[in-house]
Amino acid sequence: MDRRGGTWKLLGSVVYAHSKELVTAWYIGFLVLIFSSFLVYLVEKEFNKDFATYADALWWGTITLTTIGYGDKTPQTWTGRLISAGFALMGISFFALPAGILGSGFALKVQEQHRQKHFEKRRNPAASLIQVHNTH
Repeated sequence: MDRRGGTWKLLGSVVYAHSKELVTAWYIGFLVLIFSSFLVYLVEKEFNKDFATYADALWWGTITLTTIGYGDKTPQTWTGRLISAGFALMGISFFALPAGILGSGFALKVQEQHRQKHFEKRRNPAASLIQVHNTH
């Protein structure tokens, strides 16, 4: 981190510039979490004591979709496993999406700063050339 806090300013500007995309990705990710946990709960509650309550299913969904994967709760039925696999792939994508959004935002912001720096270097010599040309 630099002394003037430029890194934090850059992070803040990227988050602000892409706030709609970030909120949308997180919102869809949480919808996937709630829906997949509910479906797995409905399928597993009769056959698996690990999914006795919806809170147990939410715990499983949170651990699965964030890729922590403790393994303390796992679906036992084939239907539950298929639902888990499908929603894990979809949910992980939406939870990982903010990293891509921020990464591309940083790249664009750094490129913009680099372009601005080169513009500033060329502006004064160009202005001097125009002034010299206009005086003669």
